[in-house]
Amino acid sequence: MSTLTASQTDLLRHSEALATFVGNTPLFPITRVFSKPGVRIFAKLEWQQMGQSVKARPAFRILQEALRAGLVSPEKGLLDATSGNTGIAYATFGAALGIPVTLCLPENASEERKTILKSLGVNIVYTSRFEGTDGAQEKARELMKEHPDRYYYADQYGNNNNWLAHYETTAQEVLEQTSGTITHFVAGLGTTGTFTGTGRKLKETNAAIQLVGLQPDTAMHGLEGWKHLETAVVPAIYDSTLADAVLDVDTLGAYELIKETARKEGLLISPSAAANLQGAIKVANSIDKGTIVTVFADNGDKYHDVYKQIF
Repeated sequence: MSTLTASQTDLLRHSEALATFVGNTPLFPITRVFSKPGVRIFAKLEWQQMGQSVKARPAFRILQEALRAGLVSPEKGLLDATSGNTGIAYATFGAALGIPVTLCLPENASEERKTILKSLGVNIVYTSRFEGTDGAQEKARELMKEHPDRYYYADQYGNNNNWLAHYETTAQEVLEQTSGTITHFVAGLGTTGTFTGTGRKLKETNAAIQLVGLQPDTAMHGLEGWKHLETAVVPAIYDSTLADAVLDVDTLGAYELIKETARKEGLLISPSAAANLQGAIKVANSIDKGTIVTVFADNGDKYHDVYKQIF
């Protein structure tokens, strides 16, 4: 740890108190959207933590480790690119700690995301909708070069604290919540931190656990934050040797599962959560026995435009 000011030391103590509100999300059994003797599907309800999505885990760890290293303060803010959820988590913890947050965000992010970020005091730098998060990352790097004393560039796509957050929390929770019976872990590939960190720990614990990555079936898709690996810039933290399989999922199928999950399970979920469920069902249909765990990254609160289309 570098030498910290009294103010930074106080903020670090405060962050340690906030840690109790990150992670420890419930594991929900899917029983009516899919049912097959001998096969169970469970989903982590990741919106049930401070930061309101799966991205709370890496965002909190990235910010806390930056604070511990003296890289952020009330005078030197955090800078990153985001499609929305990581940004909201940064903004939540930044507001709680008094650390300024600047985010490069594709201009076609949902209005709900933009409103939440503005409410939390974020400085938003909009980038081209046609370049997605790849363009947002390029803009963040430009800002860092122009103002190195103003920002700490968190680089969630290349920051090892991203996957380590899941390695140390998500995987352990899954193992405990399934009493070690998990046979398959299924997760979409965006920043890839959830898949890489959780998968790496699960494999170290039990090499027989199958890791199934999911990606959109086309480059032009509606799964915000996800990457079509053949056409997108692959995040530096992604470990391509981990996956036992990578399956394609489609946006329209995910939208149908949003409706079905609401009416049969009582859960209002996001498109990415529904896409993860779509992938989990594909895996479930291919096996005769097993316990499949996936992740519901967030709920439907930030997707009113999508909900208007399908309901």
